[in-house]
Amino acid sequence: MQGLYALKPWYSRRLGRIVQFAVDRGISPDVFTLLGVAGAVLAAICIAMGWWLPALLMLAARLGGANLDGAVARARGVSRPWGFVLNEIGDRVSDLIVFAGLFALAARTDGLPSWSALLTVTAAVAATLPTTASLAGAGAGATRRNGGPFGKTERCLAMVVATAFPALIGWVCGVIIVGSLLTATLRLLGAHRELIERVTG
Repeated sequence: MQGLYALKPWYSRRLGRIVQFAVDRGISPDVFTLLGVAGAVLAAICIAMGWWLPALLMLAARLGGANLDGAVARARGVSRPWGFVLNEIGDRVSDLIVFAGLFALAARTDGLPSWSALLTVTAAVAATLPTTASLAGAGAGATRRNGGPFGKTERCLAMVVATAFPALIGWVCGVIIVGSLLTATLRLLGAHRELIERVTG
């Protein structure tokens, strides 16, 4: 179950001109990592204010930056282990920043304390689990698993829905929590199956 991650090759091809521009001018992949984080900051502000359309555009920029750093590194032949670390940190920080914006919107809408604010914090924690599962499996020697059914792209779309309809923040966060748990479980099961097959031959 790949979810919207199945569209990543298509999306990457759409970004091809930007990749070529970066290659021609020797732009560091780290620039795009920073642009992704900057997109997350702007998205968080838009979400906190309830501006769903600007939030959508800024989240697209956040996803674009997260996609371009690796694509530019590969195209320039400058991929390095530390670049992987920066990419992962940038992704995790961006996620937390965006959830901070949603928390602010929940606080503005329902006050503090409120169920929507509590569910937003819970969703922010749950959203870390799919990547944790992927990295744990990869650390044990399995293939790193990405994608759905509820990955980064789905989370961003859920954020836009919550921004457009603040009364649904609690429900949207519930979907994020369940989707993240399901995705993490499927990734762990896939890694477990792969590692067992290697042992049993």
